Amino acid sequence: MIGLLLLGLFILLMVIGIPIAFVIGIVALLGFMNIPYTPEALMPVKMLNGLDSFVLLSVPLFILAANLMNSGQISQKLIDFALSVVGHIRGGLAHANILVSMLFAGISGAAQADTAGVGKILIPNMKKQGYDNATAVGVTAASSTIGVIIPPSIPMIIFAGLTNVSVGALFLVGIIPGVLIGGGMMVLIYILAKKRKYPVYQRASLSNFFKQFLDVLPALFYSDHFNWRSGIGNIYGNGSSGFCFDLYCYYRYVLL
Repeated sequence: MIGLLLLGLFILLMVIGIPIAFVIGIVALLGFMNIPYTPEALMPVKMLNGLDSFVLLSVPLFILAANLMNSGQISQKLIDFALSVVGHIRGGLAHANILVSMLFAGISGAAQADTAGVGKILIPNMKKQGYDNATAVGVTAASSTIGVIIPPSIPMIIFAGLTNVSVGALFLVGIIPGVLIGGGMMVLIYILAKKRKYPVYQRASLSNFFKQFLDVLPALFYSDHFNWRSGIGNIYGNGSSGFCFDLYCYYRYVLL
């Protein structure tokens, strides 16, 4: 009976528009209060123990690093590098959109940061080059989901912290699926671009490619693509080092 009442309360609070975090907290509190022979002091202790996780410390650092990246010019540099790699393929801007999302995934670990950082630049440019709204927005939204698959992934970090699963094992599992998803999206875009005659960029020269690569090398160096697989850093070090590098770029390209 109590379970049905709590379920009804949960639905009612959701319907009237209370934020989900408060809904879960209220229902959990009432449910805990109805457990017999449970000390009242146990709940705040359990809540603090749940927050006292060293793994979760990396999450705000990744979020902060992604926000600084969006404020600086790192996103634009990643886009320029991606265009030098895949811009010569039919539908090159859409391919670059997917490739940037794969690179961005190793820095931010969040799909929202990917969409905010890449979408505001690439969606208007794709529309100018003849892509329809559905394709421009769809490619950006779909490729942004790679951000939670290719490590570092904030949902993976949270899952590992709550279930005591190895973070490294989760990250290792996410690499190949993320690359395969990105490759599958590129194949689909190529077929669609052939059919709709989307524009092609001129093939980048070798010197231009290396120039773009050197511009984004620090960002890739501080991302999980390099640090975690090389053993130089861990999820805490990657988050903090990425934040420091983004802060430097924000100062250099925005404030100066």
